[in-house]
Amino acid sequence: MKKEVQKKNSTKKSSILRFFPFTKGLRKNFLLAMLTVVISAAANYMTPQVIRVTVDSVINNEPFSLPDFVLGWLNSLGGREFLRQHILVCAAAALLFAVIAGLSDFASRTNLAAGCEGTVERIRSRLFGHIQRLPYAWHNSHQTGDIIQRCTQDVELIRRFVNEQLMTVIRTVLAIAISLTLMFLMNVQLSLLVLAFIPVVLGYSLIFFVIVGKKFDQADQTEGQLTALVQENLTGVRVVRAFGRERFEIDRFNKKNQEFADLWSHLGKILGVDWGLGELFAGLQALVVMVVGVFFVENGSITEGEFLAFTAYNSMLAWPVAQLGRVLSELSKTSISATRLFDILDAQEEQDCPAPQTPPLDGDLVFDHVSFSYGEGSGVLEDVSFTIKAGSTFGILGSTGSGKSTLMVLLDRLYELPEGQGTISIGGVDIRKIKLEHLRRGIGMVLQEPFLFSKTFRESIADGSSRQDLETVRRYARMAVIDDAIEGFAQGYDTPIGERGVTISGGQKQRVAIARMLMQDTPIKIFDDSLSAVDMETDQKIRQSIKENVHGTTILIAHRITTLMNADQILVLDRGRVAQLGTHQELVAQDGIYKRIYEMQKS
Repeated sequence: MKKEVQKKNSTKKSSILRFFPFTKGLRKNFLLAMLTVVISAAANYMTPQVIRVTVDSVINNEPFSLPDFVLGWLNSLGGREFLRQHILVCAAAALLFAVIAGLSDFASRTNLAAGCEGTVERIRSRLFGHIQRLPYAWHNSHQTGDIIQRCTQDVELIRRFVNEQLMTVIRTVLAIAISLTLMFLMNVQLSLLVLAFIPVVLGYSLIFFVIVGKKFDQADQTEGQLTALVQENLTGVRVVRAFGRERFEIDRFNKKNQEFADLWSHLGKILGVDWGLGELFAGLQALVVMVVGVFFVENGSITEGEFLAFTAYNSMLAWPVAQLGRVLSELSKTSISATRLFDILDAQEEQDCPAPQTPPLDGDLVFDHVSFSYGEGSGVLEDVSFTIKAGSTFGILGSTGSGKSTLMVLLDRLYELPEGQGTISIGGVDIRKIKLEHLRRGIGMVLQEPFLFSKTFRESIADGSSRQDLETVRRYARMAVIDDAIEGFAQGYDTPIGERGVTISGGQKQRVAIARMLMQDTPIKIFDDSLSAVDMETDQKIRQSIKENVHGTTILIAHRITTLMNADQILVLDRGRVAQLGTHQELVAQDGIYKRIYEMQKS
């Protein structure tokens, strides 16, 4: 456990730098942004020098303190007298530096925006693509709302830091370096007073960096839980309404919302103290420079022009130094967000075995001594063996929790069957050696609670198929006995069915999902209790239509004997074990689970 914590902390420290590969091809934008920031800073810092020279050497009679090439050019124009007669030249020089600073700042922000948005776009794309390839078990162990929060809010924090704070860091470093250099050149004693404030500001800023990081981590996790709660509530809105749980859900949301608000309120107080101290020390620094500087002017240690330039540099230095606390706070929050993003990006994607095969999937399907458990508890499946002949219809019956769906989950490799726990093969090839994409494209599956995207009937049925024409869509809709129901809607096949199919009944949703799966024309078709929401007459029509029009291996999982009775073979599961296996006639002739259920449903 300790090693895991150390590893996590190590990742936290390095995670921001780990975004560097995402900047490939965009680094010239960041380089140009940094270069123009330097030009902008240098131009800004020349303006106080223009003021110093104007006051000391143009208005007063102090010797010019300028580079030789500038001094030579100035003497060729007439020197001090020329500037006194043309004082606008000094103003023009200040304006020139202001224009250079403005244009450089514009170029800096433009290049930074291009580099930042391009980098963040890549991060989002990489996250989404990576999540698509993560194992089903990973998705089951993470809340959807938390994943959404990481992919939106945490990515946005990264974007804001790069777009807003990165240049602030560079400007701060430049401000400290350039200002202190120029200030020391003008007066060492006064500069040492200014320098004394910087370690103090850095010290308390680092303390707040640690505190803010911990508090933001808590707030970020709570926000993820809040997002997950909202997502869960909206997904289950029918259940909430059906059981009158509105007040319970509102109270649950309000409790979590209050917890989230309290965390951010407390974080806001901490940041308020941090920023307030920054403002306080900036004010104290300006006050000390003002008081001591006036004293130095009076005793001749510094000229009036130098004092004006010095106070200008101090003002230009005080604000970035005061900003250090804010920058470090943002850096702390960004570090936490980066860690949460790399928690996803570091998760292991589904992997094919070396040299995966793509054999035909129309052979016999064999489960050979298969045992499986989802966790450390008792096994869901124990030593299950049976064979499904190619092109046959195979039925599976069993009580809830007996392992029926787990068989299909393993067949589709949503969970990997561990080595030494048996084998599952198609046409004699172990499915662990079959390319994942090839395997899943060859297995069509309809679940008891199918998921429908927010599309029209036509788009939903054609989803995943290369054929999109209406006549083909209608042909498969008729097989699923849903064509008449769709035509009954005002817009027919162009009717939107709503998010997750909430605008249609459970039976209609199942039949649309059946039509969608049949249209994919896969060699293996699985109906996982997917006729449970339709009446027995419709159930019989669908099975008859499939029998007459569909080829390949069909697996029916159901609780109704009538759904399974015409299957070529029927498997009965009991607590993860094979209890019975045979035809309908053979099973009803035996004493056992199948006969008992048949007698109950017949009466």
